[in-house]
Amino acid sequence: MTKPTTREGYSPAQADLVRATCLYVATFLGDLRDDLVVVGGLVPSLLVDPGDLPEGVDAHVGTLDLDVGLTIALLDEGRYRELTERLRSAGFEPDTNTEGKPTRQRWRFAGSAEVTIDFLIPPSHEGDRGGTIRHIEQDFAAVIAPGLDAAFQDRLLVRLEGRTLLGEKASREVWVCGPGAFVVLKAIAFELRGENKDAYDLFYVVQNVEGGPAAIAARLRSLMELPEAQRAVVILERDFGELDALGPRRVARFLFGGPDDELQAEVVAFVGELLDAVGAGAAG
Repeated sequence: MTKPTTREGYSPAQADLVRATCLYVATFLGDLRDDLVVVGGLVPSLLVDPGDLPEGVDAHVGTLDLDVGLTIALLDEGRYRELTERLRSAGFEPDTNTEGKPTRQRWRFAGSAEVTIDFLIPPSHEGDRGGTIRHIEQDFAAVIAPGLDAAFQDRLLVRLEGRTLLGEKASREVWVCGPGAFVVLKAIAFELRGENKDAYDLFYVVQNVEGGPAAIAARLRSLMELPEAQRAVVILERDFGELDALGPRRVARFLFGGPDDELQAEVVAFVGELLDAVGAGAAG
């Protein structure tokens, strides 16, 4: 699914709906929690509390859907059947594409709320390609996501509180992709599909996570044995290293609809600080 190319395609109401969906799903999957991790566009607002932002910092624009990473163990042990059974009991069902065919890697709430969940798994077979679909069973599939292993190594337990999709008051803890792993996943996603939103998401986290680029670099260094983390550093150097490079230009296009030298310079500076800290730590 192609994301909107500018911030105008996102709304606070949809962001709140996705957050409520995450909380709602968490109430059904507590004993499967350790095999699940929230990734994708909801992560920035879970790592950077929109209710406690410094003056002058805008809230993250949000996301249109919920992305959930699965461990390979969940699939190998057949426990995904519990996952799908509970999703159905919670009112979800496999979505359909524009041609009316099932999209088993994406599930839609069958009620009135317009929200979907996309499931992702790490590559596990030789030749697995990012973005392709692993068909697990007749009614279940997942998108292959290079770098997803990093999200299970660098993750944070975050408490969600508020109202579920059905208006229920609830509180649950969920595993959320940490900022180091998020940079890895977003850098790879940006290389694969080049979307403005991916560049913006990456920059927002690097700019606003507590502790800044140095704190993210410490987490990223812990992942550097992974080929995907090494690949992410190369992507950042290549695509975010200059004012007119793809990354800064697409952040500006997402936020302002076109080039903006001041913002692009800010993107280069923050990503450069992250890369310098990663390199300095590795050298030390």
